[in-house]
Amino acid sequence: MTVRTTHVGSLPRPETLTRLMYLHQEGKGDAGELDAAITDAVHDVVAMQHGAGIDVVSDGEMGKPGFVNYVRERLDGFGGQAGAWSIDDLEAAPELAIAQYGGEAGAHIMPANCEGPVSYTGAAAVQKDIDTLRLALDKTGHTADAGAFMPAASPGCIATCSPNLHYPDYDSYLDALADAMAHEYRAIVDAGLVLQLDCPDIPMAGHTRFWCGDEVERRGLVGFAERHMAAIDRALEGIDPSRVRLHLCWGNYEGPHHFDAPLAELLPPVLAGRPQTISFEAANPRHEHEWADVAEMAIPEDKVLLPGVVDTLNNIVEHPRLIAQRLERFARVVGTDRVMAGTDCGFGTFVGFGRVGPTVAEMKLRAIAEGAALVRS
Repeated sequence: MTVRTTHVGSLPRPETLTRLMYLHQEGKGDAGELDAAITDAVHDVVAMQHGAGIDVVSDGEMGKPGFVNYVRERLDGFGGQAGAWSIDDLEAAPELAIAQYGGEAGAHIMPANCEGPVSYTGAAAVQKDIDTLRLALDKTGHTADAGAFMPAASPGCIATCSPNLHYPDYDSYLDALADAMAHEYRAIVDAGLVLQLDCPDIPMAGHTRFWCGDEVERRGLVGFAERHMAAIDRALEGIDPSRVRLHLCWGNYEGPHHFDAPLAELLPPVLAGRPQTISFEAANPRHEHEWADVAEMAIPEDKVLLPGVVDTLNNIVEHPRLIAQRLERFARVVGTDRVMAGTDCGFGTFVGFGRVGPTVAEMKLRAIAEGAALVRS
């Protein structure tokens, strides 16, 4: 059986689209021009993925300013500008933080505060994303049945990035987010797409000073992960787990990452949740070794592993034989039919961000497809 291929979601945005999105975030620019640029960009990236041999493709998140900050336009109850949170390993190397977050792109991340009752107002926006992706799939000849997914921020991801200034406690806030975002999740699945929940909040809790740091300290890393998974399960009530995958990452930034929590500690509570497919970093120098820890775990028979087999923070294209070797490590644990090939994270986490350009991103996706084809079943 051939290992199926995918990636984590975001892809490099064209410079023209980046500029239009900056204007939109500043309350400027022409909405029609932005919509047209998004439509063109989605078509181009779907065609690129299809041509590269990727089985389960996405819209590249072309219509979003970032994987989590997009929700400020889809949730009522949010406003203002959230304060920055700090990352322990970047505090040890402040020059890296300035280089990555100190410029124009960093100024446009713009997370909001929760200032009132949370409710979902993004039905039209998510439907536009779905329609745009479906149009691109049709033009490319890559049907949703063949494989397409759409990422969405998890409740915990939103909670850790947007301070709660309204609810009496963290649990109430997290559950309100789960109930609100459930509308977006169901819309994506009902459209015949696979839902990807972005969950950097779980791995990053150990080395990031979120505003909810007291919750991390009180519950511990595993307890924090369990509470965030409970919110995900609440939001996914009634949704087929086979239509959902969850992405874990320790932050898609270039830094030492020497404070990253071990996957072996975080994976068990994640595997206990509803999502069937679990995406995690397995290619970069800080986490590649953890395949050996996974090999010692009891992986539930209904779960699929989606390890990253290419790094998204450098411009070196991995050799297909190396990619095949990485995949075979996991295939020996759960079988070829329960392994997918992916990327460590996205190539365009926020608009204007990205260490890898579009040409190399395409080369890396082609390498994934070539490597997956070499895996021995």
